[in-house]
Amino acid sequence: MQLQRILNGIDNLSMSVGKLAAFIVIPNVFALVYEVVARYVFEAPTIWSFEITYFLYSAHFMLGAAYALKDRAHIRVEVLYSRFSERTRAIIDSAGYLLFFFPATIALLIGGFDLVMESIAMGERSGVSSWRPIMWPFRAILPLGIFFLLLQGIAEFMRAVPKALGRVK
Repeated sequence: MQLQRILNGIDNLSMSVGKLAAFIVIPNVFALVYEVVARYVFEAPTIWSFEITYFLYSAHFMLGAAYALKDRAHIRVEVLYSRFSERTRAIIDSAGYLLFFFPATIALLIGGFDLVMESIAMGERSGVSSWRPIMWPFRAILPLGIFFLLLQGIAEFMRAVPKALGRVK
């Protein structure tokens, strides 16, 4: 019972972060529309729109990853996977989490954290435009999104293992 409450809490966190991340689309659309109008109507392109739109899209993508995992929206080869029994699918899922998901997400989490620390230490600024925003807040989205994804992956793994062992119907 206690484990189920923790897993539900992780699910709720993933849903909340994913739903909040969905709202990032709104400022992204405004920035794109503003840039188009400024560029083509007033012939005065901005120095910030290109960077802010890809920063916002990256945040939208990374912060929505855990929500997508929770809703099983990630890509699978359903043609084969759907033909297996629930227990076989759980075995495949468990093995996939252990062999691929956890090593990759942990490596990305560590690497992303190191990247943020390095960015802060060197006072990194973007070199893409003359706007030159500081980079660490944007870089911090990567390990934050990976952290939420890892948490949701742990919850999914904890659900798959009992099924793989035949303990849950």
